[in-house]
Amino acid sequence: MCGIAGLCSAPRPLSSQSSQILQAMTDALLHRGPDQEGFYRKDSVALGVRRLRIIDLKTGDQPISNEDETVWVVLNGEIYNYQELRELLEGLGHRFKTQSDTETIVHLYEEYGEGCVRYLRGMFAFALWDERKKQLLLARDRLGKKPLFYFEMGGELAFASEMQGLLPHPRLPRQINLAAIDLYLSLQYIPSPQSILEGVQKLPPAHTLLFQDGVCRLQRYWELPVGKTLALNFSETKALLLEKLKEAVRLRMISEVPLGAFLSGGIDSSCVVALMSELSPRPVKTFSIGFTERDFSELAYARHAARHFGCDHHELIVRAEMSDVLSKLARHYGEPYADSSALPSYYVARETRKSVTVALNGDGGDETFAGYLRYRAMLLLNQLPLSSLPGFSFFQALSRRLPERRAPLGLLWRLKRFSQIASEPPQARYLSTLRYFSDREKDEIYSPWMKEKIRGPDLSPGALSRAEGYLNALFQECSGEEKLRQMLYVDLKSYLPECLMAKMDIASMANSLETRSPFLDHRFVEFAYQIPDPWKLNRPWSSKWILRQAFKDRLPKKIYSRGKQGFSIPVGQWLRTSLKERLVETVLSPQALARPYFDPSALRQMVRLHLEGKREFGYQLWALLMLELWHQEILEKRS
Repeated sequence: MCGIAGLCSAPRPLSSQSSQILQAMTDALLHRGPDQEGFYRKDSVALGVRRLRIIDLKTGDQPISNEDETVWVVLNGEIYNYQELRELLEGLGHRFKTQSDTETIVHLYEEYGEGCVRYLRGMFAFALWDERKKQLLLARDRLGKKPLFYFEMGGELAFASEMQGLLPHPRLPRQINLAAIDLYLSLQYIPSPQSILEGVQKLPPAHTLLFQDGVCRLQRYWELPVGKTLALNFSETKALLLEKLKEAVRLRMISEVPLGAFLSGGIDSSCVVALMSELSPRPVKTFSIGFTERDFSELAYARHAARHFGCDHHELIVRAEMSDVLSKLARHYGEPYADSSALPSYYVARETRKSVTVALNGDGGDETFAGYLRYRAMLLLNQLPLSSLPGFSFFQALSRRLPERRAPLGLLWRLKRFSQIASEPPQARYLSTLRYFSDREKDEIYSPWMKEKIRGPDLSPGALSRAEGYLNALFQECSGEEKLRQMLYVDLKSYLPECLMAKMDIASMANSLETRSPFLDHRFVEFAYQIPDPWKLNRPWSSKWILRQAFKDRLPKKIYSRGKQGFSIPVGQWLRTSLKERLVETVLSPQALARPYFDPSALRQMVRLHLEGKREFGYQLWALLMLELWHQEILEKRS
């Protein structure tokens, strides 16, 4: 695992300041790789790396070249099938000088050119320089587990694993991307290829970028198997599921440093720990996090699972006062990011790093096996014409008067959200299950200047918002699929890589911890995507059906039979109590109110209504809090 950065201006030479610039960019990524620093510089290219040693501790330092040093690579991530690839490449005559997974990339490139990425099984973002062709190849893994930011200006390309790695560059564009703010307030994240800064882009998952003669060319190299369904019966599919997931876990247990697992007490992480326990000769080290607020804490379930599997178990309680790291998180994320579970994710990673360097997790289980409540809600709305049912209008009118506390766990809060979603047009419903701010709520807080900049004078009243357009384009890519599979497709292309993977990458690498996700092995994802929908959600209240059946004899009944809880903090409650002062001092500070995006009186009213308990604006206020902290920690301090 590493942080990578680089500069390229082929065919002309880099400037005389390029070495100092690259050094500063690489220094900014120290937390991603505290074990080794490395550089390759020649004429029109400069590659830098900070390495966290996981595999081949002695000879695997980067950058790494081919035999005649005409191809050089820096890698952030892990190639899990590197031993299989090495055997293939040695059979073709290639000579290896390390035992590293990274070296397989340069030899694959010699054989297959840009197509080398199709052979890689793992999580990765890499940069490869071809001295003969004078071209730079950037690549990102299929599911977007490893990030890569870049910008091009005047024929020069700069790239880095995080926005932090680009900030030291003197030519980095500093203009705010207002469209990105609009997307962020709706989605809680900024989707690739956009970023918070105009001109800075994120390489999308499953894409390569070729930079040659000052020109960038993007190409997608992988796609989900849309339109395909397994030709197997239930028993055969269940057995193959277990076999494939066990293989994915085994590959992710390859490590020369201490290894453990996150254990939430949910079914996904419990499945991973179950398989690790079968594959490991010693007790698996597991790490769990909880809260003093019992409704949000899963520690009892995690403890139960850990005892069942005989784990060496560790726990940490996160309290509201531990939110003093929010400014630090804003720096690490490098752009506004509003998933409040980033806070406990940071702490579980920090606690885990005290004992191990690598941790497996259950990420991806919900997106591959339909674990989210929104899947059930959307299918119910599609199957039942609720708006025509007698009494539905009365239910909607009543729901508007229901109290809004205890988001997202309260039954009344969920009924209110369901009622709101049911009343919206079908094309807007899916966004409504995800959104932080609705378009109406954004209109209420935007300044006239922001409204004009975001929507422009010619936008018709019925036009899609940016967030709707973004998600609808993904739905169009899989328009021939069944409804559930469409939602899984969209989440695998949007929410998973852009929100969840970004959260885990930053939270873990801020603590120099590598995390691995067996459910997101691309071969397993391809297989799981083709499982018939009824075997995932076979009844309205039974999600992940085939996964539960496959692990029924391996999991304790208490874990096997429990529903989805979700990993979240009591954000609304904390903002009314322990974080009240931080909220007011940040979101209503003079510098925040002076920014051109929002109407100050509308912000004051939103804060007041939430603090008085008259409205539930916890998620929205958290988004505004993190947006302002980003301005303070990145834009202003760095400037």
